[in-house]
Amino acid sequence: MSTAAPLFITGLGTVSAAGAGIDATWQGFSSSSPVSPPAPASIIETELRQPVFEVSLPENIFPTSVDFPSRTAELTALAAREALENAGKPHTEKNLTIGVCLGTTVACQLNSLEFYQQFRQTSKPDLLPVKQYLRGNLAEFIAELFSLHGPRSTLVNACASGTDAIGAAMNWVNSGLCDLAIAGGGDELNRIPLAGFNSLGIMSEAPCRPFDRHRDGLNLGEGAGVVIIESQASTRKRRRDPGLTLAGYGSGCDAHHMTAPHPQGVGLRLAVRTALEQAGLKPENIAFANAHGTATRDNDRVEGGVLADIFGSSLPVYSTKGRTGHTLGGAGGLEAVFTALSLREGWIPASTGFSEQDPEIPLTPVAEAVNHHGKAAISTSLAFGGGNSAIIITSA
Repeated sequence: MSTAAPLFITGLGTVSAAGAGIDATWQGFSSSSPVSPPAPASIIETELRQPVFEVSLPENIFPTSVDFPSRTAELTALAAREALENAGKPHTEKNLTIGVCLGTTVACQLNSLEFYQQFRQTSKPDLLPVKQYLRGNLAEFIAELFSLHGPRSTLVNACASGTDAIGAAMNWVNSGLCDLAIAGGGDELNRIPLAGFNSLGIMSEAPCRPFDRHRDGLNLGEGAGVVIIESQASTRKRRRDPGLTLAGYGSGCDAHHMTAPHPQGVGLRLAVRTALEQAGLKPENIAFANAHGTATRDNDRVEGGVLADIFGSSLPVYSTKGRTGHTLGGAGGLEAVFTALSLREGWIPASTGFSEQDPEIPLTPVAEAVNHHGKAAISTSLAFGGGNSAIIITSA
């Protein structure tokens, strides 16, 4: 893959248990412990008591006339609004084509247990959940909410969805389909994925510990992360000075197992090397990695091994899932925002939950905030089904 034309990040938006908005999030990352520590779910009815990361949404964030088809839509709308405002409100300007490409997992499913229960008991369930599901296409909803005119697509590739959505949006802007694109991902806490991950036996009974020797599983979370991707011509026309470049994207499939990564990380290696090639960079140019880091045994071992093989064992690495939990389809979007903030601010936050080196993982995540002077960083995503994705962000 040849080096592509430069694409710029002109806006960032985020909401998660780490904070609502980029300022609150970054301030929270500077503290020694999570702003909202994980606890048993309170916003959904469940008998499962494993800790999760919930979002406390501010009241009246949108007019009461807005009918959100799902909590995922509300979370993503909040992140998208902040990103658009951060980018100078391009949606209010004339003659701009703005695309929307978003990743999700929960929002693509009919996740109403009441609907299924009623169907089994009476064969005549309340159809409201179905109606909400049918109007719940995430990209369509966000485009309509902000009156955007451009291509729209909702990508569903498990936990790599948000990163893949950013990669697809990069292609849109590079090919001239749109001047700008809203890209990223969002997901909510829901009983069905909660029960599903519990049945897989990979949820921790305590706060998760990415890459730690004693890690024993993940914590689920919720949230949304959005970036505004803009062409060079558009930034000049709008007189924006972004300072951040979305330089490369790569993807690769293991085709190894439904839930486990390939032991040698075949797909992740391909994704990382493709992103480097597109960015025109060498491994030594990368200052740090924002790892997927789920705190599960297989994922962290494979991901840590691949990153060490490509970038060397001294590469500064961190996982933010000790602050946000695993937000599924929203993870890639959130972590793209966090990576961009780390580059812009000149430091990376501590990898919360890590304390003891795993002898099977050659990398050592940062145990405290670390300053850096680098100009490029990588964010990686690993998904069920063997999907792997990576993006590279650079600073001026």
